[in-house]
Amino acid sequence: MEKQKYAVIVAGGSGSRMGSEIPKQFLALAGKPILFHTIEQFLQINGIQIILVLPEKDIAYWHQTTAQTLFDKNPSIRIEVGGKTRFQSVRNGLKHVKDNALVAVHDGVRPLIDVSIIEQSFHTANESGSAVTSVLLKDSVREVIAENHNKAVDRTKFRLIQTPQTFRTEIMKIAFEVEEQAFFTDCASVVEFAGFEINLIEGSYKNIKITTPEDLLIAEALLKA
Repeated sequence: MEKQKYAVIVAGGSGSRMGSEIPKQFLALAGKPILFHTIEQFLQINGIQIILVLPEKDIAYWHQTTAQTLFDKNPSIRIEVGGKTRFQSVRNGLKHVKDNALVAVHDGVRPLIDVSIIEQSFHTANESGSAVTSVLLKDSVREVIAENHNKAVDRTKFRLIQTPQTFRTEIMKIAFEVEEQAFFTDCASVVEFAGFEINLIEGSYKNIKITTPEDLLIAEALLKA
């Protein structure tokens, strides 16, 4: 029997680096909030349940923004209050994920994720336990060892990590029982710390995370293209 698919979409940005009073996930991209684009991509996955994790202060703004839209009271979307950190926010979202399922965690401000990558992440996680989206580095890389001391490293040995990061729930729930660590920057680092293997899948250079005004311009151009 096919496993239930969940997406925990984490949207906790403040908009400070955007120079905006509006949280960045609600800034307009091609005429609608960034977050709307992201959710629309995941809703194309048949039968998916979305858990949208927002700061408590932004939940009223969400309801105001979604009034009279397809997202208003959509049974496929559940709102959860986020925590102080990404780790805590994902853990809050996992409370509503059933056992023996698959769960993809995605940044709310990665609106250009391709549906085929989402589908591949679920397929690989179902087969192997985990599927973490990544891309090859384009630029040369140097390791800073100390002040005024650095060296070249082989960029083919490294990957830039994106989302979605997708896992079987039995792995994910065990992993998020660990004590939070300062180096937890994503779900893969949590799952690895808990002792599980991380499988990488191919992402896309279009799948950018919108954090600065320049990113917003690039996203607009990519959508038009």
